[in-house]
Amino acid sequence: MKSPGTSRLDPAAFIQANLPISTVPSIPEILLHTAGPASGLWRLAGRGETAPPPYWAYPWAGGAVLARHLLDRPELVAGRRVLDLGAGSGLVAIAAAKAGAAAVTAIDVDANAIAAIGLNATLNSVDIIAVAADIIAAPPPKETDLLLVGDLFYDPTLAVRVTAFLRRCQTAGIEVLIGDPHRAYLPQGALQQIATHAVSDFGAGFSDGAVQAGVFSLS
Repeated sequence: MKSPGTSRLDPAAFIQANLPISTVPSIPEILLHTAGPASGLWRLAGRGETAPPPYWAYPWAGGAVLARHLLDRPELVAGRRVLDLGAGSGLVAIAAAKAGAAAVTAIDVDANAIAAIGLNATLNSVDIIAVAADIIAAPPPKETDLLLVGDLFYDPTLAVRVTAFLRRCQTAGIEVLIGDPHRAYLPQGALQQIATHAVSDFGAGFSDGAVQAGVFSLS
């Protein structure tokens, strides 16, 4: 899960004041508060200026490819209860809600992400339940039909924990969809790729050329 952030500032007020609203590259249907060079995110996170930026402040390729896929294939979520794990900005959760999900829950360990999800949901006129929690050591979530996972395979230890959790969810009857640009710790041998989309990736510096990211199900 994403690293927790702590702050004495009001997260929602800081995000509104310092993260401008823009459309997501490759996904013009969705607006997000997105950090820029002058956003000063280190102040919100309570860390030094050289600290790495928080994941929730940018649209990453794994989330972008899932969002694009759901908006193009709304029948995948229509009428279903959806959970977005490691939701970050809420991009995937917002796409699921726009595509007609019956209920959408977004979970992230970073309380600042939860504030961003709330603001971003309002921008896009959708209802999302946003929860700060680490659930990957817990039993599979109840009242969930579809679990969405965008870009959670960037760390080896996290990747092992997430994969084990997804297997438990699959065994409990929950469908799992993963979006990822083939990062180093993606367990590709345990997955089946079902779609590919060209999307931008903050991890690649939003270069002019899009990355080819995949949508996967568990084998």
